[in-house]
Amino acid sequence: MESVRESAEKDAKYSYQRYRELGGIINEKNYQSALDRARHTVTLDNEKLVGQAEFIAGKSGFTLHNSRGALDQRTILYGILRTDANPGVKYHHSQMGDQQLFAEALKMLEDEGSLKKLIEAHPNIFHSTKNE
Repeated sequence: MESVRESAEKDAKYSYQRYRELGGIINEKNYQSALDRARHTVTLDNEKLVGQAEFIAGKSGFTLHNSRGALDQRTILYGILRTDANPGVKYHHSQMGDQQLFAEALKMLEDEGSLKKLIEAHPNIFHSTKNE
C-alpha cells in the first residue's frame, strides 16, 4: 500500500465522481477537505482510532500497513473522518458508525477490494448498499 504522500502525488486518480459511483455519501466540500488533510498527515495522536481501524480491517479480512512513523492511508483517512466535528447540520458523516465511516474512507481512496471485503464481513450493516 502506498503512503499518503505518494497517494497525494496521484491525486488526479481520486475523483469525487468516482467516489459517488462507489456509493459515497459525503458532500464534495468535506470529501476534498478530508483528502487534503490526509495528504499532510502521516500519523494520528489517537491510538484508539488506529486500533479501531486495525480491528475493522482485521475482521474484514485485510491488513493495514501501520507503523509508528507512518500509518496506512486508510487508517489516516478514517481517523480524520472520525474526528471531524459536526458543524451543526442535520446529517453529517461524524454521525456514522465506525464500519460505515471506514467504508467511506475506502471509497474515497477507491480501494474497491478492501471495500468489498468490508461489506461482505458486515452484511447487517451494509444490507442496502449498492456496492455488493
